[in-house]
Amino acid sequence: MAPFPSITPAKYSPNPVILQSDSTYNQYANFKLRRLDLNLLPIAVALHEHRNVSRAARALGMSQPAVSAALAKLRRVFDDPLYVRTSRGMEPTPRAEALIAPTLEALNKLKKDVFADVSFKPETTKDTFTLALSDVGEMVFLPKILETLTKLAPHASLRSVTPPLAELEQGLESGDIDLAIGYFPDLKRGNIFQKRLVTHTYVCLLRANHPLRGNELTLKQFLALNHAVVRSESRGQEVFENFLTKKRIHRRVVLRTPHFTSVPMIVARSDLVVTVPHPLGMYFASIAANVKIVKPGITIPRIDLKQYWHRRYHQDPKNKWLRGLVADLFNDANDEWKI
Repeated sequence: MAPFPSITPAKYSPNPVILQSDSTYNQYANFKLRRLDLNLLPIAVALHEHRNVSRAARALGMSQPAVSAALAKLRRVFDDPLYVRTSRGMEPTPRAEALIAPTLEALNKLKKDVFADVSFKPETTKDTFTLALSDVGEMVFLPKILETLTKLAPHASLRSVTPPLAELEQGLESGDIDLAIGYFPDLKRGNIFQKRLVTHTYVCLLRANHPLRGNELTLKQFLALNHAVVRSESRGQEVFENFLTKKRIHRRVVLRTPHFTSVPMIVARSDLVVTVPHPLGMYFASIAANVKIVKPGITIPRIDLKQYWHRRYHQDPKNKWLRGLVADLFNDANDEWKI
């Protein structure tokens, strides 16, 4: 077994530093801290525990020369031999004794607070999950998410918000909003991540006993009908309207409304046609006895519905868990609104 490297006592002459003020002490401490390699601290602890370079090296998984070199550095930093030969073997100096307790405390705190495994436990969390959703998005995504969260995270709560774009981006960055889910084409900045979930399209709604029969309109029939148009906060509806404008397709609009909720009642009691996202049309047709779905007589672009999150939370355990849950619930294989 290799003993501690020998030292020359004259090299460590006691020259106490006389501190004149707190400022002087801080300067001195900062100087010492800059000289100290923090990687030396675990070596100091091992040396104190084993009182032998070879045994400390084995415990650390290091070579004996590397531990000897580390001890030499520690002696230079603290201007003290730290360990000296005595009749009982190698013993720590008072400076070494004073070093170990705060070093152990610092290392334990680092292990506990800095390097601890940060995990997320849905079964015990009491957090609130905040989702940015449009009104149509709430219908498509919220029921299934809420049902699953109730089972997997029974103590958590769910909040849905519909902020303007600037507040949405800020909310994702600050963490006030965990995810945006749906059609948000303006979320394009480099710090925003996205993942496609499903792809949806549009359908037309007519009253069930409308004079027009069949389940698909011709373009001529589509243009001959009077239309109701929903101007809601949902960006997805813009895709259809922009498509008509680009194709220079003009239809007669009799009614404009900002609300989807009144659509089935209006359609059921009129000859109007309304074009809506197909999950909404499927839902209205299922709850309103006098409403039916028909395909529009034009090929409308499909829209990708995605989830969006900020780069800051890409590795955050809570955000990763929520994103995984959403991706499992909504994908091409599990799309309950598939037509």
